[in-house]
Amino acid sequence: MTLSAASRAGLTAACKGLSRECIADNVTINNLLPERFDTPRQQQMAQVAMQQSGITFEQARQKQIDSIPAGRMGLPAEFGAACVYLCSEMSGYITGQNMHLDGGAYPALL
Repeated sequence: MTLSAASRAGLTAACKGLSRECIADNVTINNLLPERFDTPRQQQMAQVAMQQSGITFEQARQKQIDSIPAGRMGLPAEFGAACVYLCSEMSGYITGQNMHLDGGAYPALL
C-alpha cells in the first residue's frame, strides 16, 4: 500500500497543478475518490475475508458495511452520477478537487 499511496499522492498533486492551467480553456480536472462500492470486487474481498477469518459470507459483507458510516456500500450508479455531474456544464467552476464518494468514511476535514 505504501507504493500505491505514494503514486496516488503524486497523481493528485499533478492533477491539481494541471487543473489550474487548463481551467483557462474551460477544461476541468477533478478526482473521484471512491470507498467501497457494491461491485464484484467487494464480493471477492468478502470471499477472501471469509476464508481468512473463518466467517460466513454474510458476516464478511457485514464487516465491510460496518466500516462505512452510511451503513451501506455505494451503488455503482451513484459513482456514475457523480462522474456525469463533474462532466456536465453545471460543474464548469469546479476544478482541482478531490471528491470523496465514501458514505462518510473519510475522517479528515479536507
